[in-house]
Amino acid sequence: MIALQSRAQRELNRPMLEYSPMSSERIYLDYAATTPVDPRVLEAMQPYFMQHFGNPSSHHGWGLHAQQAIDSSRQQVAESLNCAPEEIIFTACGSESDNLALRGAAFAARQERDANRILTSPVEHPAILNTAKQLESIHDFQLELLPIDRFGLVDPQILADRISPDVAAVSIIYANNEIGSIHPISELSQICREHQVPLHTDAVQAASQLPIDVESLGVDLMSLGSHKFYGPKGIGALYIRSGISLVPALTGGGQEYGLRSGTHNTPLIVGFSEALRITLAERQEHNRHFLQLREHLISQVIDSIPDVLLTGHPDHRLPNHASFVFRHIQGHQLVEVLDREGFGCSSGSACKTGDPEPSFVIQALGIDPSFALGSLRITLGRHTRMDHIDALLKVLPTVIQDLRSSKHGNP
Repeated sequence: MIALQSRAQRELNRPMLEYSPMSSERIYLDYAATTPVDPRVLEAMQPYFMQHFGNPSSHHGWGLHAQQAIDSSRQQVAESLNCAPEEIIFTACGSESDNLALRGAAFAARQERDANRILTSPVEHPAILNTAKQLESIHDFQLELLPIDRFGLVDPQILADRISPDVAAVSIIYANNEIGSIHPISELSQICREHQVPLHTDAVQAASQLPIDVESLGVDLMSLGSHKFYGPKGIGALYIRSGISLVPALTGGGQEYGLRSGTHNTPLIVGFSEALRITLAERQEHNRHFLQLREHLISQVIDSIPDVLLTGHPDHRLPNHASFVFRHIQGHQLVEVLDREGFGCSSGSACKTGDPEPSFVIQALGIDPSFALGSLRITLGRHTRMDHIDALLKVLPTVIQDLRSSKHGNP
């Protein structure tokens, strides 16, 4: 029987290890949460912490050198997205990009054409859902959550039926962070284009593995976050198609074309650009690796563990992403036990003051309550090997069995 410990107890009892995503004792399988910084990215950033430290807004050599680095980075990101440099805005993270996109587009559409409706899905990242709910509750926008299918996807025909000139903005996530399903963004964007309504997509999870050519996708706004593709934390970007109006949420000195004021974080901008360049250059190679591991992982979990369901679309999902729900399991306890066994995974369930709840994504999918609490997300990275997957598969069935037989494992 597995004895459960609190997270604090585990940390106190665990020997201190030098961090590595993979070591002989620890195997990291939570790359959808964050990724380690690529050494090549770190190398590109380092000169801008101490050697070239100037404020890009300063009109002397130190400042001009920093501004040149930002201009070069913006050009590189624009080339990666197939857009113009002036259509790229640097932010502090993907969540800020989401906020600027949805909030800014909604207020601008209200001012320009008296539009007051917002369409989005119930499985968006909280940076979109909570922003949309605040726009509804405080600013009197009409929020409509579009129906989804059992894979968490919005049918383009449903969007076509619901969209109208009074819609200020549509926001649909490119690839879901919790269940991995990929939306047909180019189809959705065509519908929005026909009705002259801006479409935003949160591509924070997608950018590491999916095409992000904004002309092919047809999007008007797209959010990115560096730390999902081996760049530094604390830096993001927002693509804004030329001609799309936004009301800025952060005002000040007028940086980023007046849409996102504040002193530029030059080292992180350089790191973002380099991480994205590397990701796009190596994407196909890494995706082939991910798919081989993912298919082995999914098939073995389904075959070896009873009462388990794959969440998300079986085919149209991120190459590195596997997610499940297990019957009569509490996901947060499963993650804790796997952590003790040396595996870093994640769950959408949360235990709040002793009352566990399924994630809002799992609830939106309408999964049977006996399964809904037992979610597990396993996401693969560049460091993941087949023997890492096999090590997890050796442990997971026993962990599930023990939790089910334990009184602690029953909801």
